[in-house]
Amino acid sequence: MTDLLWLWIVLGVLLLAAAGSALVVPRLRRRDRDRAPEGGATTLAPERDRADVPETATVDTAPPPAAPVLETPAPVAGRMVRLRDRLARSGSPLGARLLSVLSRDHLTEDDWDELEETLLLADIGAGPAGELLEALRTRVRVEGAREPGAVRELLRSELLNVVDPTADRTLATTPQQVDGVARPAVVLVVGVNGTGKTTTVGKLARVLVAEGRSVVLGAADTFRAAAAEQLTTWGARVGVETVRADREGADPAAVAYDAVDTGARDGVDVVLVDTAGRLQNKAGLMDELGKITRVITREAPLGEVLLVLDATTGQNGMQQAKVFGEVAGVTGIVLTKLDGTAKGGIVVAVQRELGVPVKLVGLGEGPDDLAPFDPEQFVDGLLG
Repeated sequence: MTDLLWLWIVLGVLLLAAAGSALVVPRLRRRDRDRAPEGGATTLAPERDRADVPETATVDTAPPPAAPVLETPAPVAGRMVRLRDRLARSGSPLGARLLSVLSRDHLTEDDWDELEETLLLADIGAGPAGELLEALRTRVRVEGAREPGAVRELLRSELLNVVDPTADRTLATTPQQVDGVARPAVVLVVGVNGTGKTTTVGKLARVLVAEGRSVVLGAADTFRAAAAEQLTTWGARVGVETVRADREGADPAAVAYDAVDTGARDGVDVVLVDTAGRLQNKAGLMDELGKITRVITREAPLGEVLLVLDATTGQNGMQQAKVFGEVAGVTGIVLTKLDGTAKGGIVVAVQRELGVPVKLVGLGEGPDDLAPFDPEQFVDGLLG
């Protein structure tokens, strides 16, 4: 009996020992699995451990992006000569047809009708066309010019008169003193979408930078996100700051005010303000531009209101010009795409319609293809 008892005791001890080993080994294996082996490859931690590792633990060793290289705008002097040369190379239909008719031995009424038709097709306008023809009739009758050189000089003189070389085409971009404090000159740029208005603001900034002026841009066309992006890009290329809204559809007047305030605080020479190109109705346009003008003039005098027109639209753009002229107090005109049209007479027509001069012209697609308008260079380009 005693031997049997001892046998049961020994079996019990063995069973307990076996059970203890089964419990201890899995724990050891689990600890070994969680711990990276020394001198070996790193073992991934379980998901519960990786979740505690912050994403910022990864260090980006890539070099920082290089600062943008600023562009140096082309000098302003000589830009209008490029327009003259382009017009001359294109064989301007206006100048060529006028010279061809005037060089005929005997000018009949049919010839004068042809001249009138040529002028009207060039969008010079009925009034200026009549004045020009009357002056040409008188001079041809008195001087009897028939030689090509004499005819060209006669036509050049009369075309120059209707383009008006005496008009003041300077831009008011000189800072003003207000109560003894220097304030930047403010230029408000208006016009419908599609005329190249925002691009013109960017190109005008380059003109001013080329002349040594400091500039701030105001992206007050808040209804098109692309307009603010486009203007910012233009400014960055020449180191000019652009003030813009933080959201689409923001108050344009607030952006214009912030731009002028920034320009005054930083002591810049000129603030260029781009505006929305909507023309839904005269009342809405008047309200919007009126508000912009009021808030701007709290900070600085409004030096210029430039209307941007697409020269290729000809007489179709005249109605737009009338509306803006009535509600915005336009002081000057910018004609874009002037080198791509045979309708050079629009220069005369728009000046007569609004009573303000063409001050700048767009010569092409290049960043420096904006030039101060020179009547003599323009007429010479028309005549070839």
